Amino acid sequence: MSTSDPGAEHEAEVPSLSDLFDDYATAYDDYEPQALADCFAYPCTIWQFGKGNVFADEEELLENIEALFGVLEREEVVHTRYEILHQAISGDTAHATLHWTHEREGGEEAMSFACHYLLIRDDDQWLVASIVNE
Repeated sequence: MSTSDPGAEHEAEVPSLSDLFDDYATAYDDYEPQALADCFAYPCTIWQFGKGNVFADEEELLENIEALFGVLEREEVVHTRYEILHQAISGDTAHATLHWTHEREGGEEAMSFACHYLLIRDDDQWLVASIVNE
C-alpha cells in the first residue's frame, strides 16, 4: 500500500511563478519584445493610468512593448529586478503582486512600481492574463 500523497505529487509538478517572472525580467534586461510577449496569454488586459487596454493578440501587445522599451532606453535602464510581495495559486490560476525596480548603470533606480498579476497555467508554464499597474 502506497503512503504517498497524490496531491503532493501534483503540486511538485506546478511550475514556479518565479520562472515566469525571471523570464519577464530577462526580457526587460535584454530588450527583447518577443520574449516579453511570450510571457502572456491572449487576449490579455493591462490596466495603467486608470485605463484598461485589451490586447487581442501578440501583434497588438508587441506595439505596446516596443513603446515601453523606448521609455526604458531613454531612462538608460540596464537591469530589472523584482520581488514577489504576495502570491496565491489555485489549480491553473494564480494571483501575484510584485514590486519592480528598473535600474541604470551602477544600480541607480530609474523607476520603481508595483503590479498585480492574474496568471493562468498553460501546460507547464504560467502566462499573464491581466496586469493592474499601480
